Amino acid sequence: MSTASEPSRLIVAALQRAAETMPFTDTTDRADAERGFIAALEPGVVTSDDGTVVWDSDAYAFLQGHCPESVHPSLWRQSELTARQGLFEVTEGIYQVRGLDLSTMTLVEGTTGVLVIDPLISTETAAAALALYRAHRGDRPVTGLIYTHSHVDHFGGALGVTTTEDVEAGTCPVLAPAGFIEHAVAENIYAGPAMARRAGYMYGAILPRGPLGAVGAGLGQTTSIGTVSLIAPTVDITTTGQQETVDGIRMIFQLTPGTEAPAEMNFYFPDHRALCMAENATHTLHNLLTLRGALVRDARVWAKYLTEAINLFARRSDVVFASHHWPTWGTERLVEFLALQRDLYGYLHDQTVRLLNQGFVGAEIAEMLTLPPAIADAWHTRGYYGSVSHNVKAVYQRYMGWFDGNPAHLWQHPPIDSARRHVEYMGGADEVLRRAAVSFAAGDYRWVAQVLDYVIFADPDNAAAKALQASAFEQLGYGAENATWRNLYLSGAYELRYGVFGTPIKGSAPPMLAALTVDQIFEAMALRVDGPMAWDRRLVADWVFTDSDCTHRLELRNGRLTHFDVDSAMTLPGADATFTLSKSTLVRVLLEGEDFGVAVAAGEIVVQGDVAKLVELASIFDSPDPDFAIVTP
Repeated sequence: MSTASEPSRLIVAALQRAAETMPFTDTTDRADAERGFIAALEPGVVTSDDGTVVWDSDAYAFLQGHCPESVHPSLWRQSELTARQGLFEVTEGIYQVRGLDLSTMTLVEGTTGVLVIDPLISTETAAAALALYRAHRGDRPVTGLIYTHSHVDHFGGALGVTTTEDVEAGTCPVLAPAGFIEHAVAENIYAGPAMARRAGYMYGAILPRGPLGAVGAGLGQTTSIGTVSLIAPTVDITTTGQQETVDGIRMIFQLTPGTEAPAEMNFYFPDHRALCMAENATHTLHNLLTLRGALVRDARVWAKYLTEAINLFARRSDVVFASHHWPTWGTERLVEFLALQRDLYGYLHDQTVRLLNQGFVGAEIAEMLTLPPAIADAWHTRGYYGSVSHNVKAVYQRYMGWFDGNPAHLWQHPPIDSARRHVEYMGGADEVLRRAAVSFAAGDYRWVAQVLDYVIFADPDNAAAKALQASAFEQLGYGAENATWRNLYLSGAYELRYGVFGTPIKGSAPPMLAALTVDQIFEAMALRVDGPMAWDRRLVADWVFTDSDCTHRLELRNGRLTHFDVDSAMTLPGADATFTLSKSTLVRVLLEGEDFGVAVAAGEIVVQGDVAKLVELASIFDSPDPDFAIVTP
């Protein structure tokens, strides 16, 4: 199914002008993206055991053609490069499989086997990547696994390359930065449902692949939709300078918390003169705040750690690679690459703070700030995934929060009430539509999108407003150099035309839920309490876990769950009930929705005290809505 609009003459002209200003004669990235190519996966399709397609790189074959009028020429170039899939040699003993997921898997050959860095999102794509490597480099066992950071595209495929048995036996150590489990689980569980819904927009999950639909995501093509897994790390990297050897492979680590992820690390291979930059330096301006939602990242710290990486490792490296995109070879080139990336994040931070201290707000600074020519003219600093516009607003948000200081903005009406008032003041929906059509014809698509949003939220059944808004979104998408902006606009248009597509990208897979600590399980459930329903409820319950020496107390009062580990030194009042069970049973009944009564009847939960308290507890939990509206009320 295709979106209805073709690019307007104004968008076509704007993209032609953009093409004339860009250095398309610089084909260095194309050469680097092709360097070391060994073989592609053919066909480029990965399926699950039941035949479901979880990845299809062949769907992007159209990118081999000429850039159409509906795609920004710079984005077309980036997508063509990120769509190249296959096995590549980085340097002697180091290989990458690219284009089989949003992220890149790196494999480092050791004495007896191979070390896997970042096993993609899904077990199916990770297994396919490993099989492609083995088909050309031999059936080497996986003798180590590294997670560079706490985002799912860097650990979700773990069980596609190794087993829990090998990890527990010590034959495959798993290395990760300190705090990895806490942040990996928290991001995917606490606000996971809302993030997953919005990620469907950001990655264009449901869009048709093609010139009028999805052409990529800037960082890679899109996210795979297979089975997400997680194996807990066995080795924590806790300090910069920490050295580890896995299967004869020597590594020196640099912790970089608060950069692209709350828990992240770079590392250096001294015997290969190779530097892995995780996701801290890729061939795009990255996000300081992702459009799917996340904690705001610290651009100042990001720049600081890039400086540290240059000083510690870059000048003694021959190649730098990351967990997205293609490597950069040559000491002088890679130092300049990292320095420009450092200057990019540092400049965005410093200039935003300078301007906010002059009284400008984030939306104003985003329109004012222009990058220095040396940064702006480099392909790898362009905003394919992050953007100057939304990164500036993220810096502002980090320092100043949502409020811009203007009392008129302190207590505005919520979207629906505000929309009704706006439409009334503008003379009614018909008059807004008439004026919006004039603005659309003039190419003022940003304004059309803003004013029609009022009409749709005031009258969600207004078909004419939804159709014109969809067309405005499509024009904005066609004109966007940023892949995630394009996907968001075209996804919004899709839902206006065809209805809500829900959450194609699933978040809380059972292996991830199993990795939660007891404290995190109760924290996740505290976020699901229907507060008003629980205002007058009182409950004190102890949870005794059979698979650990742990008793956890839960108190419900004033609509809020408080929970903590019970220590023998504490003086506590008696509990209304005590539940004895395993942690896995707790996950099933609290997070996966299994009936409490069934677990009690099966003897998996032993109850002492008032059994009705268990039923009462179950009754106060709300469920996330994976299909909540975004472009309509």
